[in-house]
Amino acid sequence: MQKNRRGMMFVISSPSGAGKSVLSRLLLQADPSIRLSVSVTTRQRRPSEVDGVHYRFIDVATFHAMREHGDLLEWAEVHGNFYATPRGPVELALAEGNDILFDIDVQGTLQLYQRMRPDVVSVFILPPSIEELQRRLKRRAEDEDHVIFRRLQTAETEIAHWSDYDYVLVNEDIDRCFGELKQILAAERMKRHRQAHLADEVRILLQDLTKVLAKGS
Repeated sequence: MQKNRRGMMFVISSPSGAGKSVLSRLLLQADPSIRLSVSVTTRQRRPSEVDGVHYRFIDVATFHAMREHGDLLEWAEVHGNFYATPRGPVELALAEGNDILFDIDVQGTLQLYQRMRPDVVSVFILPPSIEELQRRLKRRAEDEDHVIFRRLQTAETEIAHWSDYDYVLVNEDIDRCFGELKQILAAERMKRHRQAHLADEVRILLQDLTKVLAKGS
């Protein structure tokens, strides 16, 4: 927890299979001061996923109720399923100085921009090639061929939004890409506008300097 500054929303997006989930997991393991924003989704849980850890799995009726009550910070429909970020936990975390990691798609990122752009730092992950992207999707062995094809179709639209992001990384080597991601996070934490305590510290420095100069004159 960083009490001396406001937290940030650290967004990682990529086409399905390009590596955002792996990079997100590595970041969470390496940096205890950032935590994952757990989205809600109406899609079916995959065998490798745990409810409440990877997503909160809800039905469509519950999703619509949350949206109508204004309880969602962003939402999107992807491949016929709904994904969304609950508003309350994120706003509380930022106010307490905590950084929140978002593993979300392009649609969700653009909605976060509309509502909370000053708090958002976004990183888009590109695959080194489309051939490699296809290999990674098939290697997961979690989707049928027609689903993989649909994900590749979606990737065309997602990649077209690369220039909407603050940073863009090419995930050719996962270790190098992860190192670059950590550098971005560290630099963003040190930006002046995030350091709310600096105004008071500078004021005290100037007051002390004024006293020293007055004695010297």
